[in-house]
Amino acid sequence: MDKFNYEANGYNRKEVNQFVTDVIKETEQIIKKYQEQKKEISFLKEKLEHYENLENTLKQSLINAERTADNVKRLAREEADSIINDAKHNASRIVGESLLKARKIENEADTLERNTKIFKRKLKIIVEQQLAVVDEIETLDLKES
Repeated sequence: MDKFNYEANGYNRKEVNQFVTDVIKETEQIIKKYQEQKKEISFLKEKLEHYENLENTLKQSLINAERTADNVKRLAREEADSIINDAKHNASRIVGESLLKARKIENEADTLERNTKIFKRKLKIIVEQQLAVVDEIETLDLKES
């Protein structure tokens, strides 16, 4: 702290006034610096709040993206399972229909084979009968001559 010189009526007025002026200037500078720092703190708080909001928004976006990805995966799995089940069902149906067609064709082949055997027997009987007629004709021709 400054020391003042004494004069007849107390301290040196000029020194005291200078001291008071200096204190006022320093106080004003301190107040000014305080206000600037207060503004800067306020600005930084706003900026921090903005970044915190941005961070929260990004976090929420990531959470939503993860949920969406999970839903897409789940739906894809469900669709794949559905396609596989449909394919299995269609394959079973196709195999069943093919087996029925194969049985039908096999039955038709058996029927054709039986009919062929019957036809052969009847044809053989007819041929034998015709041969008997031919033999009979020869026998008749010989007796008449």
